[in-house]
Amino acid sequence: MGRVAAPCSGPGRIVSFLTAVPCLSCKQQQQRRRRHHQSAAVDRGSRRMSEQGKSAASTPASGTPAPGSDTYKGWLFKWTNYIKGYQRRWFVLSNGLLSYYRTQAEMAHTCRGTINLATAHIDTEDACNIVLSSGGRTYHLKASTEVERQRWVTALELAKAKAIRMMNNQSDDSADEEPTSQSDHSEIQGTLKTLASKLDDLSTCNDLIAKHGAALQRSLSELETLRVPLEGGEKIKAVNERATLFRITSNAMINACRDFLNLAESHSRRWQRVLQHEREQRTHLEETIEQLAKQHNSLERAWREVPAHAVNTPEIPTSTTGVSARPRKEEASDEDEDTEYFDAMEDSPAFITVTATDPSQHRRSQSNLSGASGGQPNDWNQEDNCSVSSNDFSGKDLQPHRKRRTQIPEKPNYSLNLWSIMKNCIGKELSKIPMPVNFNEPLSMLQRLTEDLEYHELLDKAARCENSLEQMCLVAAFSVSSYSTTVHRTAKPFNPLLGETYELDRLEEFGYRSLCEQVSHHPPAAAHHVMSQRGWTLWQEITIASKFRGKYLSIMPLGAIHLQFHASGNHYVWRKVTSTVHNIIVGKLWIDQSGDIDIVNHRTKETCQLKFSPYSYFSREVPRKVAGVVKDSDGQAHYILSGTWDDKMESAKIVQSSRGSSSSEGKQKTVYQTLTPKLLWKKYPLPENAENMYYFSSLALTLNEEEEGVCWTDSRLRPDQRLMEAGRWDEANVEKQRLEEKQRATRRRREAEASKNIEEGQGFEGYRPLWFHQRTDEMTGETIYVYKGGYWEAKERQEWSTCPDIF
Repeated sequence: MGRVAAPCSGPGRIVSFLTAVPCLSCKQQQQRRRRHHQSAAVDRGSRRMSEQGKSAASTPASGTPAPGSDTYKGWLFKWTNYIKGYQRRWFVLSNGLLSYYRTQAEMAHTCRGTINLATAHIDTEDACNIVLSSGGRTYHLKASTEVERQRWVTALELAKAKAIRMMNNQSDDSADEEPTSQSDHSEIQGTLKTLASKLDDLSTCNDLIAKHGAALQRSLSELETLRVPLEGGEKIKAVNERATLFRITSNAMINACRDFLNLAESHSRRWQRVLQHEREQRTHLEETIEQLAKQHNSLERAWREVPAHAVNTPEIPTSTTGVSARPRKEEASDEDEDTEYFDAMEDSPAFITVTATDPSQHRRSQSNLSGASGGQPNDWNQEDNCSVSSNDFSGKDLQPHRKRRTQIPEKPNYSLNLWSIMKNCIGKELSKIPMPVNFNEPLSMLQRLTEDLEYHELLDKAARCENSLEQMCLVAAFSVSSYSTTVHRTAKPFNPLLGETYELDRLEEFGYRSLCEQVSHHPPAAAHHVMSQRGWTLWQEITIASKFRGKYLSIMPLGAIHLQFHASGNHYVWRKVTSTVHNIIVGKLWIDQSGDIDIVNHRTKETCQLKFSPYSYFSREVPRKVAGVVKDSDGQAHYILSGTWDDKMESAKIVQSSRGSSSSEGKQKTVYQTLTPKLLWKKYPLPENAENMYYFSSLALTLNEEEEGVCWTDSRLRPDQRLMEAGRWDEANVEKQRLEEKQRATRRRREAEASKNIEEGQGFEGYRPLWFHQRTDEMTGETIYVYKGGYWEAKERQEWSTCPDIF
């Protein structure tokens, strides 16, 4: 459209008497001539490239076909990033696509990137450099010699010309090459205008046919009534004239209909090809995603087969500047151009530590403190009243009276189209989205909340501490330990039903009892209370706010955690950090924790500030880093805490502090001189075959174990969760829908009762939890749900008549 049509000629010439629109056959001839000229130009360009390739490189590189053949392979240097610069990569040119691999062996399983030469721009910067750009992707390549560079340029130009020629041959007769190009949009608009014009022609012809048909009918009627021969001749003449006019109008209408149909048929074929192209692209995308998933699984298996010393690189002591040496990155991290980069120093700690016990050691940064202890942990100091030996972290301090299960049915291998479900969830509250059990693990959120007690020994030990600052260190280690079970746990726990409960009675084994209840559904909130005979009580109310952001899922726990020690009366309060699940759509799911935890002892006003550093590509710190400082009520630092939230935490007593010189950020950092760090907490190893059992820890494997005497609202009795654990996922999905519909019906009935009571002027309290009630917290001033008692007494009597029927 927008081009001046040449005059029509030949036997196929059809011009409407209403509009001077060129006929379709002429347009098609013009477009065929244009494509013929374009194809000839491409052929001439290909021949020129071939002649240049023959003159520039008479012999191909060893081991690679000559430029101009279907496949061309060889080594080139590819720019990766500013840290590693150019890296040697194996490139393969085939079928108009340039792909690269780290080694030749990777061609069998892992492609690092591909660029389509049909839409690529090829540029040469200097004697050995090649720049390829297509869309938003750019490859900066460098050959070893100028001759090798010329060979590659020749091969790339030939492949590009061939790819363009193939696209021209596959394009439709009535369209240009790219279905989504700018010229296509203008042509589609022009086609729509032409079709509208033809419709107007048909409408006008219809009106004329009706008008002249009526006149012809009247003339024929008058002809029948005539008796005079002379007058009859005039009438017959008029009839003939009108019949001729009718014939011309009919012919014009037929021609317009023919043009309209031809246009509709040709563009219908084009639209069908465009649709077919989109279907092929979608199929190709699905195959690519499947291949990526297989490659990630292969890489994960290869990573697990690597010896431990190959991945656990020891930390290198730093120079006196306090900036740690950059740890060795895995080789896989230097490639992806889509990697999100961050400032390396944006979250660096505001202090530097120096170990005072070993003068020969260099000054260490806080990022390397976790590796400073090296051997067996030492005692805190001579005044330590709660020190323990390293054997305390090798396992539980008491053998359980009852043998607990050590395994569950293995996770079945169910395929699921993740994107088809998640694409409609962007920006929505996760708790309001109906999700199949395929995304879940066979535990409820109440049971996951109970998993915070995995390392309850830390609180037992803290209860024996007479020094509140040392007690604070153990409480801080306990707050970090609750995240150690999440490092591989990417599945979603079941959302508890309103009124659902979960008890964990370990009174005889470890001296504590735990009770959770779902006290609210919108927003979802759970109340938790733990009482220990070893001198402490813990309670919390947690509301989970979660948002799906497309590439990642943010989980934000809201609510405070309270911990009180009976002997000293020390009352600690802290809040959880944000958890982020990355690679939701494509790739291997992984979890990161980020944010700050501020622990406050409200009795002594002592504080602990813990910082969970988010993962950063350029960060000098170890992954999953946690660092903190324990301070007294006057703000003076006494202990440095350091470690990772998935492995261990250490503490180092500060013996001296001073203001250091300004850092590279321009901020003045505090230099802390400390004793040798001591191990506070170490993660228990996962059970054997944990990767096939949802990566459950030893405690998590026992949480859904059947027990007698529990309340009939207990999560262990939830049928959909039980079916999922048994591997019957299809039945679990059906049961899950039934339970959710039953809960919605109960809520509608409760809302109807509330509306009726309001209309009658009666009060309505709404839903009230059975074992918890709302109270104003004296420490924080917030209104929270706290345990009001009665559950364990009801369990002894087996009196559950007041409990709702939710299952």
